[in-house]
Amino acid sequence: MWTWGIIVLIMLSLVGSMMWAMPSPREKAQALLRSKARTLGLHVQLVRLTAPRATGEFEEEEYERAAYRQQRSGLSAAQRERLVPWQVFRLRSLACDGLPDGWSWKQGEGVLTPAQLATLADLLPALPEDVVALESTPIHVSAFWRERGGVDALETIRAALQRIASQGF
Repeated sequence: MWTWGIIVLIMLSLVGSMMWAMPSPREKAQALLRSKARTLGLHVQLVRLTAPRATGEFEEEEYERAAYRQQRSGLSAAQRERLVPWQVFRLRSLACDGLPDGWSWKQGEGVLTPAQLATLADLLPALPEDVVALESTPIHVSAFWRERGGVDALETIRAALQRIASQGF
């Protein structure tokens, strides 16, 4: 009698361990999106992100997000040196000059030309709702995303990143 009880407990333990190790449907969807992003030429990296202090908040919010990155290629060293890094977040703060409502600067306010600001103001509202930030550096252009959209959202993000990279800001 005890032997059967122990066998049943061991079997339940093994089945439970296997179920715990299996990816959830959300993890499977993320893996598919990340795989699709790689085929589209994007690099995906999990990063710790610190948002600017939102209006009415005392502290900056910090969280981990997936960064979907479009590498800049074909730029000379001089062109890379002229690129000024900037970062915008989907939140309300006092640093919002030139951005659509609901977006704020973390870095780079006042460094873009009026034409670049117009392009950025055109791109930001078209991004999926779960894109929390955009960043441009001399190395890459990144979108920080919660990965709640599907392949259509990924295509929208890719198009926005390519547009920024191709226009050189």
